Amino acid sequence: MAAAAAEAAAELSQALSRPLSLLQQPDCGRAARLRALEDIRAQLQGRPVPGAVLQEVFAARLLRPLSRCLAGDAAERCRELALQLLRHGLSQGERPCEALPVLLPALAQRLCPPQGAEPSEELRLGLVQLLGLLLQRCGASMAPYLGDIARVLQATLLDHYAEVRRQSCACAVACARAMPEHFHLQSESLIKPLMQTISHQHYRVRVDVIQATGAVIQFGNGKSVDDVLSHLAQRLFDEIPKVRHAVTAVIGEWLLHLRDRYSYFHKLIPLLLGSFTDEIPENTKLAWTYWEKIGLQWEKENEEDLKDKMDFSVSPSHYPKGGTRPGLGCRELVSRNLSKILPGLSHDITDWLGSTRIKASQLLYTLLLHAEDHITQHMELLLRTLYQACSDEESEVVKNSVKAAELIGTFVSPKVSLKLITPAFEQTPKASCVMVLAAVIRGSPKKILQPHVAQLGNTLSQAGVCQRSEEVFYMEQLLYCVQALIEVCQEDCKEISLQLMKVLVTIMATPSSQDLKEKVEKTMSSLAAVQQLESFHGLYKQHIIQLLEWLAVSCEGWSCYSPEVLQFEVITTHSGSVIGEALDDFVLVLRTCLQPNRDPQMRLKLFTVLSQLLQKGSETINSQGLFPSYLETVIKDILAPNLQWHAGRTAAAIRATAVLCLWALIHCEMLSPKEILRVKDELMPQIIASMDEDSKITRLMACRIVDVFLKVCGRQFDADKLKNTYTEVLKRLDDASGEVRLAAAHTLANWFKCLKDSDVKSSMENHVEFLYQELLVHLDDPDENLQKAVLEVLKEGSILYPDLLVREIEGVVHKHQTPVYCNQLLHHIQSAKESAL
Repeated sequence: MAAAAAEAAAELSQALSRPLSLLQQPDCGRAARLRALEDIRAQLQGRPVPGAVLQEVFAARLLRPLSRCLAGDAAERCRELALQLLRHGLSQGERPCEALPVLLPALAQRLCPPQGAEPSEELRLGLVQLLGLLLQRCGASMAPYLGDIARVLQATLLDHYAEVRRQSCACAVACARAMPEHFHLQSESLIKPLMQTISHQHYRVRVDVIQATGAVIQFGNGKSVDDVLSHLAQRLFDEIPKVRHAVTAVIGEWLLHLRDRYSYFHKLIPLLLGSFTDEIPENTKLAWTYWEKIGLQWEKENEEDLKDKMDFSVSPSHYPKGGTRPGLGCRELVSRNLSKILPGLSHDITDWLGSTRIKASQLLYTLLLHAEDHITQHMELLLRTLYQACSDEESEVVKNSVKAAELIGTFVSPKVSLKLITPAFEQTPKASCVMVLAAVIRGSPKKILQPHVAQLGNTLSQAGVCQRSEEVFYMEQLLYCVQALIEVCQEDCKEISLQLMKVLVTIMATPSSQDLKEKVEKTMSSLAAVQQLESFHGLYKQHIIQLLEWLAVSCEGWSCYSPEVLQFEVITTHSGSVIGEALDDFVLVLRTCLQPNRDPQMRLKLFTVLSQLLQKGSETINSQGLFPSYLETVIKDILAPNLQWHAGRTAAAIRATAVLCLWALIHCEMLSPKEILRVKDELMPQIIASMDEDSKITRLMACRIVDVFLKVCGRQFDADKLKNTYTEVLKRLDDASGEVRLAAAHTLANWFKCLKDSDVKSSMENHVEFLYQELLVHLDDPDENLQKAVLEVLKEGSILYPDLLVREIEGVVHKHQTPVYCNQLLHHIQSAKESAL
């Protein structure tokens, strides 16, 4: 066999002698070198050559000339053929390691700067593939040449051709696996070019770089972990799922197999747990698979430390719905490293990039789910972080932070959490603080939260908390806090029903959208339901006295800016018929706040409220029929002082609402004739003065009120009062408003009725004559409705002095454009006389 091999080798060597001789001549031209290389290829590939024969011929005759050609031939085709022949020899030969001393320097010469300048991308790729073949076949035998390999890879990892970079990554992995005992000597030199390539535009390159980085560090120097972590973290935000998959796999392998992994747990765990929320299920599943393996491995490695916990651990009685509790090893890993992870996470959750903040908030939830009751020792930092995150402009960050805050309620005793949260309310509570508190309440078990219900109710109902801001967002969070209390504590909320009502009234009193008011009403209904009350009106019935007393304490200092004014409006208008049961405090507040020396804008608001209530008196303040007993106070101490004239638009508006209130009292018959007799002397001068107001509605209501007063007690008026009354009412016949003119006409008709049976009739003849004259003028008014109304007034007045009226008519009938009304009036007077006879 040996003789046959020697003979075959000699024969092959003889066949290659001529082309090799030609190839080695210094003055050999390009064409001759090309023919020589092609002849060599034909000889090697044209016949079956055993591996031993090929190895002998390759090492003795071909290796050096082919290596020189590869390293320095100017012709690209010659270098290409040399590369093919070298690859053939190395792949088919039995001892490829013998080629290393010659071939590796040639590769370095062609690929490494400064002399390395292979212009062809395909040849550079082939050269790197040749290096990969050497690593594959030679393995640990290449250890003496590790420095040359590292220099080559440092250059090719930054090659402009993407495929060269990918092949270089494969070579780096092969090198790391082939010589793990020596690789750490050169591994650090590859980190910089790998990190320069990790953000390459081709995602396949990024994947290969990540995998190469994993191998280089795992089999090399573990200290390089710090140099690559930030780059790997950035790749977790890569838009390509395969890139994120590669990062997850690398981190998982490090946590399982890295020699110094215990030193890097606090840096690697966040990266692996960050993949739990990946949008691709395969990536999430991979992360969970690795994490479970890591936890189990850590349990085995630390079995002695965990013996008690493994034997006596008890599952928490309250756990987030739908959540799967991680294994003991996983929980312990997070708990023991949380103090090192949280500060960095707290910084990232306020990063300027929204994607970073979202990822950090997702990771925070995952960490707290693992840490469970170990959260307690990190509460101060955790709360500061959540306060910032809950005020983030990214809704996803807020959502994740709220979920994390709910875990505080689940795992941390309220005695601890509330002690740390409530001081934030005593300073300057922000919406984010209230949001965190609401989430903590939602996550808490009912049984554990029950002893702290009173404290929560008192905190929320403090003026510094529920009246701190009028921002809708703040009020919404306050509402969610109340809703959380009702949802968790249920019937236990009866203990703090009054405090919660104060909060809900305050929220409803805030100028906001109708949607928020509907939510508040719905929450009131929920609070009523847990107390077995039919509706929220039952809550008002239960607390109306206390609510009004709560406001009455400070009513002497109210202004138009006081939130109590709006709270008073909500309580009185929203409680429906219940307000009729608390008239003592209701009237007390009105009498205190509606004095003429108080803030005009505030008085206007309160008068508007009173007017609304009086318009539906039987359904509100008089629902129990008790309001008439307070009429004297309302009229003399509230309405009358505010009907007096004062300069200014606000004062005019106050007088208008006061007149409306008085008319509402009369119209709904709460002000009886008996009461009118008692207050007429005090009110009549102000009402008559109000007929000259700028407001049309005020003038109209004043005319109607005077009309009612004349009906009830006009016959008791003396001459001066009758004179003053008709004088002002007569002016309203020239009013700009048709409604006011008609009301004035109706009032004058009642004035005539009063005078007919009055004792002062004889002394009023001149005034009646003057009134006849003025009314006859208005029979020519352009408004036909007013003409008819004046005609009816004159018919009523003709009873007093018919002859006098006839003389007045005859004196002006020829001047009238429409004498028909004069003739009708004369006919009416004549008919009346005949009837009397």
